[in-house]
Amino acid sequence: MYVRDARNRDEVWLLDRMEELGLAESSFRSRDYVIAVDQETDERAGFGRVRVHKTGEETATEELCELTSIGVLPAWRGQGVGAHVVERLVQTAGDDGFDDVYALTDRAEYLTQFGFERVAETELSSVLGDRLATVRERAADPESGSVVDDPEAVAALAVATDGFEMPGRFRDRFKSASPDTGGGSGHQDPDEIAEELGIDPDEATYKYDTG
Repeated sequence: MYVRDARNRDEVWLLDRMEELGLAESSFRSRDYVIAVDQETDERAGFGRVRVHKTGEETATEELCELTSIGVLPAWRGQGVGAHVVERLVQTAGDDGFDDVYALTDRAEYLTQFGFERVAETELSSVLGDRLATVRERAADPESGSVVDDPEAVAALAVATDGFEMPGRFRDRFKSASPDTGGGSGHQDPDEIAEELGIDPDEATYKYDTG
């Protein structure tokens, strides 16, 4: 398995998979995504995006980036695919000159395995503060389709782009990853909690799948 940048020819596949996973992405751009691929079969197993936001504030940090639209196909779950997608996104953000990346989730324990830390709401920029409020509001709406159990548990986390840490067990699983042809969800592990950090700014779809 490896993770590469998405290509133009991946566009239809990405849009179809996001629809299957319930991820609405109104501002879709395939070049913003990375994709996990099986090098032997070229089968695509997961994906994710780094989204850049303008802060609208006259500070040293005029832009920030957020991990979003992260998904792992059911047959590949529990095998470190999501963890390696997150790693590649953090690396991409670092290559683009960002010192930190952010994520919004109600399962903070998943991301803290990689060095993410909670960010106090009072320390969030206005754009992230607004995004957090929107996520919580939609999660509390029974018509939204959200799978968040407790809207108030949704929090902002961040990690320095040079501070990401990959636990060895995820490396081992990823090296030997293979699709679960039985229709299951891979090798389940309590440490690999279902996570999707995809939140559309317009539709505010918020769901999660496995790492």
